[in-house]
Amino acid sequence: MQQTRVREELFPDCPIRNVLARISSKWPMLVLFTLDRSGTLRFNALRRAMPDISQKMLTTTLRTLEEDGLVSRRVYAEVPPRVEYELTARARSLLPILSELIDWAHSNMAAIMRDRQTHAAAVPQAM
Repeated sequence: MQQTRVREELFPDCPIRNVLARISSKWPMLVLFTLDRSGTLRFNALRRAMPDISQKMLTTTLRTLEEDGLVSRRVYAEVPPRVEYELTARARSLLPILSELIDWAHSNMAAIMRDRQTHAAAVPQAM
């Protein structure tokens, strides 16, 4: 997340760079799609739904998404404490756009991979 903070400081008024820096790293979109698919989830249920994310990274990602108003966090005064996460209206308005991007990626992935291979074969390898 340090890299994201540096980008925000360099380009604080650029909405594209600022917003994309927050949601385009490895985990935020996956958290958003997991919450969209599953609805309101407790922390451990969300972590089980994303088994390759560490507890620390999930905590950091959820805090960032909460700061941006994409995820709401509800704490219940119980012992032990119960915390639930759910998407906000802002996040729900973002999901169709992200879905379009995913559809585009699916439609173009084979051609992109072919182009990468062609480019790699044509460029001399540095030693």
